[in-house]
Amino acid sequence: MEITSQERSLYVSSFLAGGVAGLFVDMVLFPLDTFKTRLQSEQGFKKAGGFKQIYKGVGPQAIGSAPQAALFFLTYESIKYYAVPMVPGSMLPMVYMFGASVAEVMACLVRVPIEVVKQRRQTSPKNISSIRIVIKAYKYEGIRKGLYRGFGSTIIREVPFSVIQFPILEYLKSTYRKYFKNNIPLESWEVAVCGSIAGGFSAAVTTPLDVVKTRIMLADRKLAKSSEITVLNTFRNVYTKDGLKGLFSGFVPRTLWITLGGYIFFGSYDFSKNFFGCYFVNSDRYI
Repeated sequence: MEITSQERSLYVSSFLAGGVAGLFVDMVLFPLDTFKTRLQSEQGFKKAGGFKQIYKGVGPQAIGSAPQAALFFLTYESIKYYAVPMVPGSMLPMVYMFGASVAEVMACLVRVPIEVVKQRRQTSPKNISSIRIVIKAYKYEGIRKGLYRGFGSTIIREVPFSVIQFPILEYLKSTYRKYFKNNIPLESWEVAVCGSIAGGFSAAVTTPLDVVKTRIMLADRKLAKSSEITVLNTFRNVYTKDGLKGLFSGFVPRTLWITLGGYIFFGSYDFSKNFFGCYFVNSDRYI
């Protein structure tokens, strides 16, 4: 089956633009991610490192940012491209939800081991290298319980986040385009504003799921049985010990991080997508 120029533009531009946007936003806002992780860690903000070495763990994040974002947008844009023409307008939010859910699962194949190494480095009192963390996790915990620990909780966090974020994003874009742009395509900064609003709201709502994911990834296997480190048990333990305050720990840096990140991420993604689509594939804009 021959790939058309429009499909080629879709695959190449979404993949490359996603990689550029993911790397850019994660590097710029990495300190906020460090603060959020340390606030959510069971050992407490100060013992986890406080305000010191805020770029600790930036190495694995730099390696994983581009691939996971590229994989996400390649999947999401492909599903949207093929599904949107086949469904009525009232069903479009379902397409966005489904596309975002599948894309998150694909992205988590890269994201989870990167998150495990990054967060352990961010909260470790010792200056242990990322390579040593990887070797130690693999040697003593294996792939599933070590490098992919928290895969389920990450999916439980990311899927609801994207299911909320992307329908809101698409709604804001289409509404703004219809009423304020006379159906002219949005500029990248306008897409960025829509992404910022959608991301900030989604981050606020899903903070408890992020806390649970962080606790599971940082849990010491020597102190807890494998069967005890589950999403439900972790949620219950956090709530029992610290109440709603514990479940919403890191709320401010997480919401701020993703609000600012949404602006940078979706703005740079839209700009890069159009750039790669037009100049590298020699094709017109398809969205």
